[in-house]
Amino acid sequence: MSDKKDPVAKFKKNPHLLIYHKYPSNIKYLMMLLSVLAITFFLPKQARFRYEFEKGKAWMHKDLVSPYSFAVNKTREELEKSQDEVLKSVKPIYRNNPQLVEDELDKYEADFKVKWETAEQSDRVQQLYFKTGEDILKEIYQRGLSSYEKRYQRFGHDYNFTLLTNNVAAELNTLDIFTIEKASAYVKAQLEKENGIENKDWLASIISDHLRPNYIYDQRLTEKAEQDALANISVTRGMVQKGELIVANGTIITPEIFQKLESLRNTYEDDEKIAGDHKFVLLGQFLLVGLMVTLLIVFLYLFRRDIYQDNRLISLILLVITGMLVALSLAIKLKIPSVYYIPYCIVPVIIRILFDTRLALYIHLLVVLIAGFFVPNSFEFAFLQITSGMVAIYSIKNIVKREQFLISALLILANYLVAFLGISFIREGSVFNIDWFNFVPFVFSVLLSLLAYPLIYAFEKLFGIVSEVSLMELTNTNSKLLRDLSFKAPGTFQHSLQVANLAEAAIFKIGGNALLVRAGALYHDIGKMENPQYFIENQNKGANPHDQLSYEQSAQIIIQHVHRGVELARRHRLPEMLINFIRTHHGNTRVDYFYQSFLKNFPEKLIDENIFRYPGPIPFSKETAVLMLADSVEAASRSLKEPDADNISNLVDRIINYKLEQNQLSDSDITLKDIETIKLIFKTMLMGIFHVRIDYVGQNS
Repeated sequence: MSDKKDPVAKFKKNPHLLIYHKYPSNIKYLMMLLSVLAITFFLPKQARFRYEFEKGKAWMHKDLVSPYSFAVNKTREELEKSQDEVLKSVKPIYRNNPQLVEDELDKYEADFKVKWETAEQSDRVQQLYFKTGEDILKEIYQRGLSSYEKRYQRFGHDYNFTLLTNNVAAELNTLDIFTIEKASAYVKAQLEKENGIENKDWLASIISDHLRPNYIYDQRLTEKAEQDALANISVTRGMVQKGELIVANGTIITPEIFQKLESLRNTYEDDEKIAGDHKFVLLGQFLLVGLMVTLLIVFLYLFRRDIYQDNRLISLILLVITGMLVALSLAIKLKIPSVYYIPYCIVPVIIRILFDTRLALYIHLLVVLIAGFFVPNSFEFAFLQITSGMVAIYSIKNIVKREQFLISALLILANYLVAFLGISFIREGSVFNIDWFNFVPFVFSVLLSLLAYPLIYAFEKLFGIVSEVSLMELTNTNSKLLRDLSFKAPGTFQHSLQVANLAEAAIFKIGGNALLVRAGALYHDIGKMENPQYFIENQNKGANPHDQLSYEQSAQIIIQHVHRGVELARRHRLPEMLINFIRTHHGNTRVDYFYQSFLKNFPEKLIDENIFRYPGPIPFSKETAVLMLADSVEAASRSLKEPDADNISNLVDRIINYKLEQNQLSDSDITLKDIETIKLIFKTMLMGIFHVRIDYVGQNS
């Protein structure tokens, strides 16, 4: 039983469709409402500053007078300078460790006694040796022994530090204390002054073994002191009083004015966040997002009715839009360093691959326009994202190879770079003042945009749709199904390749999905694998198996290849859009050879014509219509005994006109102008296939 006769079978084979088709059509409005509510819930709730401005450009609004007093925030450069100055003023903290000194002196005494027993020294000088070494150690530890911290040697070899001894602080300089190297040199110098000590190297070795830093750098306390100092830095510089003129109309926005405007915007939005009425902010966001989603649905209703009528596809589009705007909202709330870390170009790439160019551009514009209400410098943001989205869409207009994703990413990055330079030149007026660190978020964004590839695969599986990436994989002739076709029915396989070339060239010229047509052409005759010898392209010069059958039986075997092809395609889980090519490539035409043969041999018999007729349906799109024409023309061209220009032209005209007379193209979106274009392409390509030479008037050949 076919799916047409048993609707339940369709859902058994595609369970994901059941969710969208068992509910009433107004489920799309519920999905719209849920999407609007989700986006509105996550969007930042502060009121928006009403003015847009850029450094280096003229103030195009009316004179701006401060509505209240506010502090002017320091710029990032000023804050960094203040931080550097504060950090310079914070001295590193060291702790004195008296216990270590006592321990080392005790160890020195024990070590001296053990080594003296083996030393060839007179006992009468033992006390002199011991006392001299002990005094030197005490003097070194009293002065202090430590090591340098490189981070504090930025401005010189020596630096000041704070020494804590039993929680009592003292200010010292590393110049006044010993390092291990200085202490070792000091030991040798002191021993040189002692005439009574002959074995100076022996004693110096023992003393050096007990040199350990007793002034120890305390990183935790130092960092705490630095953090406390940084916390006390003022983030503002000066005040703007209520009623003070901030900027007049037509005035160029200097860095000083720009900082005042930025401070006013931050103050305004922070104040509204605390004291404003959130209900009105929420209502405004709901209206804007609701308008965006409504415009999208109206667009689909007017221009893409096929998507509008499929709740499954609408839910996918709304999911992509909601996901991007929610990600933006979370990024703003988390206060990431730059909103340009978000990969906005993922949206147009996904929509372009799964649907088409026009819808991708339209959705991208809507998403950027909504985002522009909640990001700083919204005009700059919109310019950067709209141009990059356009580049993303244009660069993958026709997917032929997977590396186009990488090429697209590089083109997006190039667009960001050009736009970034242009905006920087306008703002800074110099190439030397450009802060290249601000371009890092764009690089990161482009790298993240490559996530579109796995996301497309996930959406395909989740929503049961087919992208051009999947179609590329399906057109690979090394796939199992096409390999089986080439082995079991080599003539059919070659026929399918020629049909694919004809149909692809035609649809490319009149406008349509060339990749889809090619995939449909490669699989349209897979049903012939079951009985390949019954089809003329697979027959050798031996006996024709149809000679042993009645005309009705032969016709049914030919017709059955459509049904067998559908079954085989579903068994191998081919997409429904490819199965449509199998079902429609003969429409509801007759198997005329056997029908006419029956009438000729049995003129007196009555016969049900439907026995010799394909079940249909007839083609219902440009793509399926072009495939039908290419299939019929290519098959008929094999019977040409003299494939010259006239015969090929007459054949193409006759076959296509016959399809028109049989109303096989009445449901497809194809025009008479398209038909003429298709005829011309088929004639040209068939002449090339049969190596037909064209005679030019007035030229001898």
